[in-house]
Parts: sequence; C-alpha cells; structure tokens
Amino acid sequence: MTVRDFIRLFKKMIFVIIATAVLMFILGYFFPDEQAMSLAIMKEYSLEVILVFPAVLVLMGLVDIWMPREMVRRHFGDTAGFRGLLLSVFLGTLPAGPLFIAFPIAGKMLRKGARVANVVAFMGAWASLKMSEIGMEIYFLGVKFAFLRVVLTLIAVLGIALITEKMLTVAGKELTKESI
Repeated sequence: MTVRDFIRLFKKMIFVIIATAVLMFILGYFFPDEQAMSLAIMKEYSLEVILVFPAVLVLMGLVDIWMPREMVRRHFGDTAGFRGLLLSVFLGTLPAGPLFIAFPIAGKMLRKGARVANVVAFMGAWASLKMSEIGMEIYFLGVKFAFLRVVLTLIAVLGIALITEKMLTVAGKELTKESI
C-alpha cells in the first residue's frame, strides 16, 4: 500500500464516519428512543473493527505474497471456468472471521486478475457457507435441514456470482485498478 493509497483510504474512512454521524443525528431526531441502542451497537461494532484491523493489514500483506498474480489468473481468472467457481466457494467456506475481512481480500483478487464471478462466489461463500457454522447448524437444526440449506445457498451463491458478472459485462463496465 502506497502513501497515496493510504491517504485515499483515510479520506474514505473520514467520509464514512462523518456520514454515519449525520445519519445518527437525523435518526436520533426522528427516533429518540432507538438512538441510545444504535449508539451502543455502533460502539461495539467499531471496537470490533478497530481490534481486528491490524490483523487484517497483516493478512493483506500475506495474501499479497502468497497469491502471485499468475496463480490468481490461473486458478481464479477467466480461463479457470467452473473449477474456479468451485475453488472460490471452497476457499470462502474456510475462514471463521467476520465478513468485512473478506472485502480487502476480494479487492486484491480482482486487482490480480480474478474473474468477477469467482470473487462474488468467494464473498457469498464467506458470508453464508462457513464450515464452522455449518457444523453448529447440523448440531442444532439437524443434518436434513443443514444439507438442504447448504445446497440451496450454494445454488444461489453461484447464480448470483454468474448474474453479477453478466450484468457488469452487459453494462460495459470494466473493473480497473482505479475502480476497485
């Protein structure tokens, strides 16, 4: 990450903080009873992000080293086909961390030449198909329920990934380093 990238990221973070404060003020005016609860939730989530952020920075450095551009293009690029989609889903099921950690990884994958559908599948799997959570789902809800939910979710994730890629192609959008 260059100094220019850091400054750009810092400006975006400041904008989000200011926009959130304005939104909280407006919502507090119209819904004063919920404002205290909203502030408590925001404080808890912000603390989680602040505590996890240094680890995310280290992880991003490791991802940059562990995932050379050619490897990403070979396994997740346009030539990877359906195998790339399945690999993306599989890798998305492995982590146990919160979803916001996946965003910088997804951005790095796109910058290194990954297909849009593969990145969307990775994000969808991270959000809804984590192996650690499937184990708990089986324990509390049963194998039949968990199996059906996983199969339907997998179909949805793959469908959304392909539709998203197609929509970006039809719209003529090209993902460039500047747009990511």
